[in-house]
Amino acid sequence: MSGTIDSPSLEQTRPNQKQDVVYVGYRRRGRAIVEKQPGQERVTPEPSLELANHSPSGFSWGYSGSGPAQLALALLLDYTGDEDVALAHYIGFKNRVVSQLDCSHPEGYWRLTGTDIENTLRELSDQAV
Repeated sequence: MSGTIDSPSLEQTRPNQKQDVVYVGYRRRGRAIVEKQPGQERVTPEPSLELANHSPSGFSWGYSGSGPAQLALALLLDYTGDEDVALAHYIGFKNRVVSQLDCSHPEGYWRLTGTDIENTLRELSDQAV
């Protein structure tokens, strides 16, 4: 794998309607929880740990470390369903997005939309070419 990906194949990896997906992260009793909405489906590290093991203890955000790296990989893998895309872009996604997430919303959570992910992937793909 060269670490680059062409835009047409990137666009083909995501099914229609994905932009309606919203990921929400918050902490409960000190644990990082990430849900995919609609449906409040829990996003867990396990599928992404099979690709790269940065943080078997779980996700984190708001800085550039192992927990945010695992979250970035998990989000891209869940959103795209494509291991190659997730592996090619998760470090850039961590640096650009996940390290900047915080729970400063009055209700204590962050929110990331499918459109946010699409836009960042497009920027990262343009830089990689």
